[in-house]
Amino acid sequence: MSGIKYEKIYEDLKMKIEQNVYHYQQFLPSENTLVKKYGCSRNTLRRAIGNLVDDGYVQTKQGKGVRVIYQDFGKNEYMFGETETFKEFAIRNHKKHRTEVIVFEELVVDQNLHEHTRFPMGVEVYHLKRVRYLEGNPVIMDYNYFRKDIAKGLTLEIAEDSIYEFLDRELDQRAVTAKRKMVVERTNEMDDKYLNLDGFNSVVVVTSHVFNANGVMFEYTISRHTPSNFVFFDQTQRK
Repeated sequence: MSGIKYEKIYEDLKMKIEQNVYHYQQFLPSENTLVKKYGCSRNTLRRAIGNLVDDGYVQTKQGKGVRVIYQDFGKNEYMFGETETFKEFAIRNHKKHRTEVIVFEELVVDQNLHEHTRFPMGVEVYHLKRVRYLEGNPVIMDYNYFRKDIAKGLTLEIAEDSIYEFLDRELDQRAVTAKRKMVVERTNEMDDKYLNLDGFNSVVVVTSHVFNANGVMFEYTISRHTPSNFVFFDQTQRK
């Protein structure tokens, strides 16, 4: 495994933690042991460990080692601090999933849409409405706007699979920063029509402004979540 990159070490350790090879509150093997195991430098290993710290999987303790703090709470959790896609979320939680696109159109940002999304006026955008299904249940209604000059060639078929995978693999465009707001609102006609509300008369609304590596906002999304399926997870560190 000579020359292995830190991303692969990170993914391997993350998988082992999630699968309880290294379980909650256990210390990871020593730095010397892991350097030999992965055939890497100490800096490479420390970078992988640093990413695990940032993602809430481990915590380092001077003179003690690296302790696992990851817990699987047994509930569907959206990673609030990351730009995790619906497809990634479903796969991580071992859930059957599909996306139904009910609106796919191209618009030019006018004054009203500019005030609503903060996209510059005159910019062309793709406008989508998508229903997200988990285990056959419609649990999320997404209202998406993507800048056409950044999401070039977006199609309905891509929108039913994963737009972010398309952006990353085909266009070399990555979602780097996401600003999100969460509120609870009463259901509207679209919620009642498309979502399985399970007796609730409200939904959790997550509004996202997403920026690429150049700091350009390329996505504005409103996601309306059914309360019975909504758990958002975040982790912080006291500095």
